Amino acid sequence: MLLLDTRDIPRADRAEAFAAAMHEVSSPCRIEQREPQDELQVHMQLWPYGQAALLSTDASRLRLTRTRQHIGADGGPVVGVSFQAAGRGEFAQLGHEQVVRDDEVMLVDMGTPYSFGCATGGGAQVFLVPYELLALPEDVVRRAMPRLRASPLHDLVHAHLSRLASSAPQLAADPGAAALGTATVELVRALIVSAAGDAVRSAPVREQTLVTRVRAYVGQRLHDPELTPAAIAGAHNVSLRQLYKACNEAGLRLEQWIIEQRLEAARAHLATPAGLRRSIAATARAHGFADPSHFTRRFRQAYGMTPREWQRAATAA
Repeated sequence: MLLLDTRDIPRADRAEAFAAAMHEVSSPCRIEQREPQDELQVHMQLWPYGQAALLSTDASRLRLTRTRQHIGADGGPVVGVSFQAAGRGEFAQLGHEQVVRDDEVMLVDMGTPYSFGCATGGGAQVFLVPYELLALPEDVVRRAMPRLRASPLHDLVHAHLSRLASSAPQLAADPGAAALGTATVELVRALIVSAAGDAVRSAPVREQTLVTRVRAYVGQRLHDPELTPAAIAGAHNVSLRQLYKACNEAGLRLEQWIIEQRLEAARAHLATPAGLRRSIAATARAHGFADPSHFTRRFRQAYGMTPREWQRAATAA
């Protein structure tokens, strides 16, 4: 959903429009422009995922400052998990200072003052989660803030949020968007508990979020032919028995689900320009199937036609 595009607004009114948009969907704050007023450019979009949401902001150089006065003017407390899609950000909150690049995430507690600036201009993606949905105390969130990078879950969550942002128009419109939002909140909760070093909560949170973490982990490694249940269990520090038990309780047949995900990704790729130029065997290998004949057999079982027949049908449509 488009919130703001300053190209459609008179130059003199752009700063006020940006401030109003921030107040409406994120948090009231003071905006300090690092460009002449008539050169301010902002493009904002909001994608709902159930009770959570993803806010995407592409802007020219500026700084946002949230004071105690601003905090008293908005609604319920919210946590933001953010990363830079482009450019470099400078974040400061509760004595923690962080330079945010495109390979790391930052944690923002909207209930306390902070500042965020982007001296180069760029794009920020923020996954917004109400505190009541996160179900963690403020002290745990704030303890995690400077330690996210040290968590073994950091890269997993960063990759998941990146994918959520890059495919937002399709994912947010999907019937499963609310469930995807719930799963993302679980990943964020696990990251925060891990980074905070909260021993009391870490074990139950790890157990509660195991299947969600496995889904995200598998989604990023479908191309790997060595993606076996044993490898997945090892990556998550659980036994095979624990892994199968958690998946069975969630109604997930792990090996079958992995094959289904690989087949669906391969089917989508086959109809793209790149897929049409690539051999069926190469597509099979690129999606984790070491044996092209096994890929063709499973493809026919799943879709009632061979990969080549699917290509022809897709291009003729």
